[in-house]
Amino acid sequence: MQINSSTGSIQRDTRAWQVQVWISFGLAVFLCATGLRWLPGEALDRAFMVMGYAFCLSAAFFLAKFLRDQQVGNAATSGDTPMWKLVVWGGFFTAVALTGWGLLKMEISDSYKAFLGVSWLFLISSAFTLAKTLRDRYEADLAQARIDGRVESLLNRPSGN
Repeated sequence: MQINSSTGSIQRDTRAWQVQVWISFGLAVFLCATGLRWLPGEALDRAFMVMGYAFCLSAAFFLAKFLRDQQVGNAATSGDTPMWKLVVWGGFFTAVALTGWGLLKMEISDSYKAFLGVSWLFLISSAFTLAKTLRDRYEADLAQARIDGRVESLLNRPSGN
């Protein structure tokens, strides 16, 4: 999303891009769910992997928001403390490391591990893309509301001032 301040226009993601992002994320969730549903072995193995995938997914969204907030302002103005930075980054790396470790240690075929690994990476990357797309739309809507508010205030200004 870009804002051209000279003309007041706001560049938004195309509808096709938004649909592609949602389809990609939905497909990643579907592939992960399918792989986890048919995961051979113990129920505890499936529970661990479901928990790991959910942990990774939420950590990816937290990290995406944190990074975007850091981009918008510096740490002094964003309200994030160094400890929060450690929690966000540490949570993401912990989620990825534990899930990867669990996947590698499982006693399943290599082809099944590859399927789960690729679908897991697809889920994480599509989560970052979805988070960016949603944040871009929010910022574009906010910028449009500001422009609309300025135009309305100019139009409602009493004449003679």
